[in-house]
Amino acid sequence: MTGPEKRERVTVLNATEVNISRDHVRKLLATASPDAAMVYLYISCGNRPEDAERDLKMGAGRLSCAVATLRQLGLWEEPKKTVIPMGERPNYTENDVFEAMDGDMDFRRLYGEVQRLLGKSLNTEELKILLGFTRYLGFTPDVISVLVNYCRDRQRQKGINRAPSLRSIEKEAYAWAEKGIDSLEEAAAYIQNQNQYNLRMAHIKHLLQIRGRRLTAAEERYAYQWSEMGFDDETILMAYERTCINTGGLKWPYMHSILKRWHDAGLHTADQVRTGDSKAQPKTDRRELDSGELDAIKRLMQEG
Repeated sequence: MTGPEKRERVTVLNATEVNISRDHVRKLLATASPDAAMVYLYISCGNRPEDAERDLKMGAGRLSCAVATLRQLGLWEEPKKTVIPMGERPNYTENDVFEAMDGDMDFRRLYGEVQRLLGKSLNTEELKILLGFTRYLGFTPDVISVLVNYCRDRQRQKGINRAPSLRSIEKEAYAWAEKGIDSLEEAAAYIQNQNQYNLRMAHIKHLLQIRGRRLTAAEERYAYQWSEMGFDDETILMAYERTCINTGGLKWPYMHSILKRWHDAGLHTADQVRTGDSKAQPKTDRRELDSGELDAIKRLMQEG
């Protein structure tokens, strides 16, 4: 975010005033997790994380999921450390696979579950990859099952009917390990955030009348930045219309330059853009949350 971070002041928990960045408000509302919102506000009030379970009357499982969600959103101070061990990746042999199949019942059950999910038999090379998930990355069978399901569902979303390869699943596994995703809570939070991201990308694609194809990687980067800047649908449509009028079609860099200019000027709603209100964001960089944002936060808290 360019310039000073935009912050909101919201009163929570016995009239304690907490300053929250507008970016954090958007992320909390987008994830639609009452527990994550409660834990975030609780910590923002200066309370200790270790007291949250007691004060919020939240079980350890719920709290763990809430923290995982906040960590995935980048709203938790202590990021999850990578779970990839130091040094070179081990080179597993056929004997390693045979020993695991003979002496490790958990691995045998995992082998059967992955075969069922992928609808095919695994060869020795694929079993070596699977062994790396458990022994090198330290993933539990439950996490691996979630990983395989995620990769399979993502393949289907792309319109590909065949099952993903173990090589492609391995690539995703190492991406998870780099992000510190090694538990069911972390995996669930990550998948939830990915689903929210995909829904937003699909919605922007619909706004821009793009049909019959996926967004390219560069287009997704533009669309993601617009969402992070906090533009609503009407403002994005205004930028789209101006782009089409001035260039004869959808030119992503041109449209991005319009939205970037509005963002730098603090113009994020259609009314602000129409009036060119230079006071849309006060010079003190503070303003009260509008009624819609306050109502959304209250709903999250009540649902919790």
